[in-house]
Amino acid sequence: MNRAFHLAALAGVILAAPLQARQTVWRFDRTDRLGGLATTVLGHPAVLRDAGHKAVLFDGVGDALLVGAHPLAGAGQFTVEAMLRPDGGAFEQRWLHLASDDPVSQTRIMFEIRVTKDGWYLDAFIKGKGYAQVLIDPAKLHPLGRWYHVAQSFDGTTYRSYVNGVLEGEAKVAGFSPQPEGSSAVGMRMNRVNFFQGAIRSIRFTDRALSPARFHKGGIQPEPMAAPKLP
Repeated sequence: MNRAFHLAALAGVILAAPLQARQTVWRFDRTDRLGGLATTVLGHPAVLRDAGHKAVLFDGVGDALLVGAHPLAGAGQFTVEAMLRPDGGAFEQRWLHLASDDPVSQTRIMFEIRVTKDGWYLDAFIKGKGYAQVLIDPAKLHPLGRWYHVAQSFDGTTYRSYVNGVLEGEAKVAGFSPQPEGSSAVGMRMNRVNFFQGAIRSIRFTDRALSPARFHKGGIQPEPMAAPKLP
């Protein structure tokens, strides 16, 4: 093999090597930091231990955590997973709100629940310039007071939501573009209404669309992920 061919082959190997996915894990074992980032604490969210894991309990009235970062800023694909225990309370509750700093487009990725006398159901939503999509199905009720793995993902074409690895909704989304830098609220809407009543154990953000087989339903931990090979 001559030197030029050897260098070209080597370059091809480097270009074809899979890129590592970017992951951020927020473990709710304290209230003053999430994923190494300082929080602003509203109300009195409390650390508890349930089912062998630490979690943060939110009272549904005024408890929340604010983080000065958008974990999925710049991502063309994404997955958000969380371990969640809805406990009841008001009908409309927003427990995760990622927002860009652009007040005009109100770009955001969010998770809500709806609580009825018979249980709760999931509401996932993404919005930005030129696109807005909600995934919600009131018929898919779940009992209160139990731990659930919930997730939403976007693969560049299709937006999906899951409870315990089971698909709950999906829709095609056209015109999506990576969201700008911003901030996050846990336990409420960014404008400090629709507080969440229940507990959160962990949230994992990945800048790839993961299949349910790659979810961590028992407890979210970071893992090395590889992107598809470049063409």
